[in-house]
Amino acid sequence: MHRLMGILLAATLLLPLLALASQGDALAWPDLSDPLTQALRLPRIATALLVGAALAASGAALQALFRNPLADPGLIGTSGGAALAVVAVLALGWHALPLPLAAFAGGLAATWLILALTRLVRGGLAGLLLMGLVVGAFCGALISLMLFLSDDLTLRAASAWLAGNLAAATPERLGACALVALTGIALLLWIARDLDCLLLGEDAARSLGVDVVRTRYLAAIGAALATGGAVALSGVIGFVGMMVPNLVAVLVGGCRRRMILLSAWGGALFLLAADTLARTVVWPIDIPVGLIAAFAGPPFFVWLFARQQRSLVNG
Repeated sequence: MHRLMGILLAATLLLPLLALASQGDALAWPDLSDPLTQALRLPRIATALLVGAALAASGAALQALFRNPLADPGLIGTSGGAALAVVAVLALGWHALPLPLAAFAGGLAATWLILALTRLVRGGLAGLLLMGLVVGAFCGALISLMLFLSDDLTLRAASAWLAGNLAAATPERLGACALVALTGIALLLWIARDLDCLLLGEDAARSLGVDVVRTRYLAAIGAALATGGAVALSGVIGFVGMMVPNLVAVLVGGCRRRMILLSAWGGALFLLAADTLARTVVWPIDIPVGLIAAFAGPPFFVWLFARQQRSLVNG
């Protein structure tokens, strides 16, 4: 635990400085009075930290809600629902509807649909993940249909956004999305003890005085708020909500509140490091950070699934 805290503290000090100092294919001491730094680099760093924290905190809560370490806002459909709502706003010209509000509504609707379908078919824990994949695929199909019917300008803007891009971060959008995402994280921390009880099973949670239905709805709302705020800022970035909480669980474990806090911290630093790599690895091309996460996610998913299967066999 102390070693992890030391690593996180050192990374918290070094990564923002490295992100500011990284200028193309060279490093230079950052000038905070530079208008370019104030208008572009600082908002982008803050966006990376906020999005990474929101996705990882959502993942830590959803893994308790679904009782499945493979749960992730991108894998179970929450990000897909949020993305569908935002693309609908862009494609249909509903500019009066704020993007954070649309993303929250889409993510919440997708999460509630997954819970309702699983209860309807009595699919159990495996059904939750499968229904999430189905809902996510359906949202992806609707997104593709809307983009196919859109004009070239909308198609280009939405395609760049869907790849998971922090380049369009602005202080104005960051403020609104931060309010939504941080509210979601605070709600997840508030119900963290109930999520711990829910991990023991519904009957055990009820015997401990937990309102299971209320906890599920509050967890869905909190995850939708956090994920919606993140998606409205950056587009769809997968695997962060799965990788970081599982690494925290392997390294330190602990109660769900500590898991959510450490996951948010680690997720923020992970996405900032990934975005810094995305800006510099093939400079001057700015690779969407979602692609960096997408390359890292599948090998981790396979390792985690294999580890889970071994634990079931040995257990």
